Amino acid sequence: MTNGTQGKEQAIFAGGCFWCTEAVLKDIQGVDKVESGYIGGDVPDPTYRAVCGGDTGHAEAVRVTFDPAQVSYKDLLGLFMATHDPTSLNRQGADVGTQYRSAVFPLSAEQERETREVFADLGAQNVFDRPIVTTIEPASEFYVAEDYHQDYFANNPRQPYCAAVIAPKVAKLRKYYGDRLKAHARA
Repeated sequence: MTNGTQGKEQAIFAGGCFWCTEAVLKDIQGVDKVESGYIGGDVPDPTYRAVCGGDTGHAEAVRVTFDPAQVSYKDLLGLFMATHDPTSLNRQGADVGTQYRSAVFPLSAEQERETREVFADLGAQNVFDRPIVTTIEPASEFYVAEDYHQDYFANNPRQPYCAAVIAPKVAKLRKYYGDRLKAHARA
């Protein structure tokens, strides 16, 4: 799916806290933009407070705009799966509830097919100790979260949650996938 920018595509992933997922994906080569927001619920224009309450049906998610000539959807999906726990139902760490579910919201039939292929490959290879519970859900309207949620980790690296939860995920990305980072491309 294009976003109006020539040759760009978008993907939507929910991996628990959107601050974590945004921090992990935003520095990947080929990623132009990552927006934190809400998807999959039935309340129009949800707020953070309402979503956190678990009553709207939305998941905290990110919408990634990327250049498929530099990074494929499958590669982004693989990085997403490797940097959160896709075997934990409705929870990531201490964050519990359907708003923190692991989900993929394909924006095309091709993305859905590729998502199913990646899940099948990961399962066949026994990459995880438990079965993948990440859901594949129909894409609905994506609501961009409030401004203070955008670039949250970059703007609040010393905040306790960021230091304890997000920083280790970013460190894991740098350690195992450093060759895919924008900084690597400039080096």
